[in-house]
Amino acid sequence: MKNLKLLALLLAITTTFTSCFEDLDDNVITSSDIKDFVWKGMNAVYLYKSEIPDLADDRFNTNEDYSSYLADFESPEALFESLLHQPETIDRFSIITDNYINLQNQLQGISLSNGLEFNLYFVPGSTTDVFGAITLVLNDSPADDLGLQRDMIFTAVDGINLTESNFGQLLSQETYTLNFADYNNNGTPDVADDTLTLNGESETLTKVQYVENPIHIAKTITLEDNTKVGYLMYNQFNSNFNNALNGVFADFASDGVTELVLDLRYNGGGSVQTAAYLGSMITGQFTGQVYSKAFYNENLSSNNRDYLFTNSIEGGSAINSLNLSKVYILTSNRRTASASELVINSLSAYIDVVVIGENTVGKTQISITIYDSPNLGYEGRNSGHFYAMQPLVANSVNVNDELVPSDGLTPDIELREYPSTLGVLGEINEPLLQAALLDISNSGRFNYDVVPGPKLIKTKRFFQSLEQEMYIE
Repeated sequence: MKNLKLLALLLAITTTFTSCFEDLDDNVITSSDIKDFVWKGMNAVYLYKSEIPDLADDRFNTNEDYSSYLADFESPEALFESLLHQPETIDRFSIITDNYINLQNQLQGISLSNGLEFNLYFVPGSTTDVFGAITLVLNDSPADDLGLQRDMIFTAVDGINLTESNFGQLLSQETYTLNFADYNNNGTPDVADDTLTLNGESETLTKVQYVENPIHIAKTITLEDNTKVGYLMYNQFNSNFNNALNGVFADFASDGVTELVLDLRYNGGGSVQTAAYLGSMITGQFTGQVYSKAFYNENLSSNNRDYLFTNSIEGGSAINSLNLSKVYILTSNRRTASASELVINSLSAYIDVVVIGENTVGKTQISITIYDSPNLGYEGRNSGHFYAMQPLVANSVNVNDELVPSDGLTPDIELREYPSTLGVLGEINEPLLQAALLDISNSGRFNYDVVPGPKLIKTKRFFQSLEQEMYIE
């Protein structure tokens, strides 16, 4: 119902925004014109509309001006990119797709995947050669079935050495063979003398339609003093698994958990409401108070809303809360984004949040999927194409109106993952989890030296943004 209200508002606003085209009829610019959909959709909902002169309501004097403007762009994608506000620094996340089915699936944790997540690095001493380190193997995926493990290193695909210019093409194939290597730091902290050597092992992976359960690991760890620590690696804020997430906290409560380590290092975001549910599960003592706030552009300010701490899941069961006053959250620089950052930012206003890992991505904005329909919703969409957009539509702040900084949230304990020291997720000697457990069991903070590692390679903005979404369903 909330989403229907939003779309009804968008319908009214879209009608108002495009009223300058009083003589516009479907014979001039039809509803099937995808570029027309792009401009009107962005004009209606884009968070940074006021920063883009071409999105001004009075931008065009006549239908002819508008038609000529659209015709100047080679494709809907080119038009869309031209309407983004500082895409290299601020809006790195809005996307357009020519297949909204894939987008819908991905936002619900369904994708064509072989179950591998990895980081790519430059080979020490090279500015062109590349290697990959597996950071995550998804449960019950093709990679899991093959026995692949976190910390495995590969330097070639299909027998072709990876380089900065070919890794995108090689690793985007539906089927490919990884050629594995051994990483040797030669017993020194100096990266320059690290070497990689092919070891003759390889595995062929094929991507399949895969539904990821975002609850990757959930376990209770008992420390020497009998303190019960809950450890949860949670990889996406997916509303389809709200009840399963609530079940994890029921188990934690039953186990007598009094400390929690929430591992969000590979969680790029998801549902804002699910993030509010998670905050309520961690606490419980703030029911009814403001968890986070969403602010839209000046034309959609009536959509501004507060997300509250709650004691129940809408249409579901009572929330299982731990009533904690402190939580440990594990982060990474490339993947901890959006709703993950919302959780840190929102909880920090109420309880002690100890962040361990790296600076987060720095995405404070919320998006929504819009379609080519009269009210921008899914129903009534144009059946002539499969384009949709996922633009930024709102900013998220905590109860104190504090944004997540654009350069991310700074960790309290800085600790980076390296290809040679990744460790086994969920095991007490895995470096980031170990840091949390040491901090829990000691009165003072454990100090780690931040040492250099191989240089990470940045992937394209489009692919990053698909993994770094915070959206309203």
